[in-house]
Amino acid sequence: LASGKKASYYLDCKHVTLDPAGSRLVAEGILDLLAQDRMPQAVGGMAIGADPITAAVVTMSAVRGTPIRGFMIRKESKGHGTNQFVEGPVRPGDEVAVVEDVVTTGGSSLTAIERAEGYGLKVTRVIGIVDRMEGGAETFSRRGYPFAALFTIADFGLTPPA
Repeated sequence: LASGKKASYYLDCKHVTLDPAGSRLVAEGILDLLAQDRMPQAVGGMAIGADPITAAVVTMSAVRGTPIRGFMIRKESKGHGTNQFVEGPVRPGDEVAVVEDVVTTGGSSLTAIERAEGYGLKVTRVIGIVDRMEGGAETFSRRGYPFAALFTIADFGLTPPA
């Protein structure tokens, strides 16, 4: 896993987020979660896992008539041009939600948050597709970021390691 942990199962959300029906359902679910509070101006996260999620949410937000912009966080800066980690039509001061496919410890999202905030974005929450229930939610809570997921591993009949 990205966290360095070993797991007895692997969740590949790209099989869902890169499927037309799956992408639509993920986007609708995330938009429904976002609508429970003040809508952010943009959504995005760490490339490449968050990229199809971001694209789906941006597209479905336009279909719903509640447009939200998207952004991407590079794992490494380009080394040329603006040399930024953040790409997309966002500006410092924008309120944003960080999206993630699978949340384990929250490390990838924390890196995305650090880079987004370094750019000047205001991260208001984190949303995942699946929470592996291995500490990510607690990490976000301790740092003051509300977290929600469409599913937990318990929804699939799995349990976190003891």
